[in-house]
Amino acid sequence: MRTMNSCNLWAALTLGLASATAGATTYEVGPGQTYEELAALPALESGDLVLLTGNRTYAPFAFWDDGAPGDPVTIRGVRVDGHRPVISGGTNTIEAGGDHYVFEGLELTGGSSRCFFHHAHDIVLRDSLVRDCPHQGILGADNDSGSLLLEFVEVRRCGQGTQNHQIYMATDEVAHPGAVFRMRHCWVHSGNGGNGVKTRAERNEIYYNRIEGSYYHELELIGPDPDGAQDGWSEGLAREDSDVVGNVLVKAGTNSDFAVVRIGGDGTGQTWGRYRFVNNTILVTSSSAAVFRIFDGLESLEAHNNVFARQGSGPVNLTRTEDAQWLDSEVIVGSHNWFPTDSTNVPSEWTGSLTGGDPGFSAIPWNLFPASADSPLVDAGTLASAMAGDGAFPDPLVLPIFHPPALEEGGIDELGTNPLPRPGDGAIDIGAYEFGTGDTASDSETATDTESASESDTTSSSERDTDSDSNVDTEPDTAADGDDGCGCRTTGLRRASPLFSLLSLLRD
Repeated sequence: MRTMNSCNLWAALTLGLASATAGATTYEVGPGQTYEELAALPALESGDLVLLTGNRTYAPFAFWDDGAPGDPVTIRGVRVDGHRPVISGGTNTIEAGGDHYVFEGLELTGGSSRCFFHHAHDIVLRDSLVRDCPHQGILGADNDSGSLLLEFVEVRRCGQGTQNHQIYMATDEVAHPGAVFRMRHCWVHSGNGGNGVKTRAERNEIYYNRIEGSYYHELELIGPDPDGAQDGWSEGLAREDSDVVGNVLVKAGTNSDFAVVRIGGDGTGQTWGRYRFVNNTILVTSSSAAVFRIFDGLESLEAHNNVFARQGSGPVNLTRTEDAQWLDSEVIVGSHNWFPTDSTNVPSEWTGSLTGGDPGFSAIPWNLFPASADSPLVDAGTLASAMAGDGAFPDPLVLPIFHPPALEEGGIDELGTNPLPRPGDGAIDIGAYEFGTGDTASDSETATDTESASESDTTSSSERDTDSDSNVDTEPDTAADGDDGCGCRTTGLRRASPLFSLLSLLRD
């Protein structure tokens, strides 16, 4: 993990404050304000702040005026009686077409094609609810899309069939080479169809989320769709990598036999990429639901400190490799993973594995913390959670420093915006949650983990502009060409406090 000394940090914060306030205009929108609707606003400029009054429903709107790097346009919902402003309807409820925007404190619903449509660069969506979208919930286009940050966003009851998903991301590797899709502290659940999170981005950073209740995969991490490519695109233009750290993935519901994660490709685009899974908690309800469905072209799969469990006890099917195409030879590595005794398709390359009958969770499927110090997960992980050498994952989040959202039975009323630091006592537990108390993450670590979409400008960018996939895969037990596919745009970011917000503007 990267750090910044206190002098440089203060200078960066001071510079950020100066740039964020110089020449900016604040616009208030809502009942009794100068502007009743978003459509009445004048052209927006860098640093402008739009305050949208809560407890009221507004018409859909497309934002096309650019902000500037480090000085975005901010669209902020202001709660009234505890209620966010609701933006409802339209083909695209919110369309982010201009670069350098922060959207926060909003409730988006009802867009007939997409509730949040992202085809720009350096976009943030934070502290927001995206719900009841009949097709795509959040979509990032094949073309024009750059870096997007989703932070403290709840997505529910979106998606449809095989080609519409709760979250569907891509990046444009020609217009925005090196773009990053970063998603953290989010809760995605109760999908109506498709995948929970499907992404074709050049780099994915999936940290501290809870994803559950998807009809197909909870996570699908694949390559760009050739059908959505602009001139100059080719499959070999860039390698698509994914770093998946500190998440909870739960496969349950009406299609519980389907795989939890698919990596590589879906028949419409393969990555030849590197995949890294560290300190995740993955729960299935069926013995036939493979955790990792390895499909089409990839380079490597790395897994450390993960717990793979089955609700109601019993073995877990860990990998399905018959559809895999390896770049050179098969590369699967891992260590200190826990899984039930008699689990199937366990990679022979994994070392230091732990097995047993019960991981000792507090309350399946809600509270997946270790219930006591007697849990086999406690202090059983490894601090050496990254490959070295030529095949190493580039610039990974080595170990988690926050917990994902923690749920009680029946869920939660609102996701919140204060991430729970993961205690660190020298020996890390297996899984997404740490038992007990200890020293929390240092300020420098927090700064490292609170990078914004603006910060990711130097490391990522790409998009796609199609809404359909040519191949459909609805049977988990057959080797099909592909199942959910469509290109779209999104971006999001969220702050837990003023200091957290300022730190979020820094990229190391």
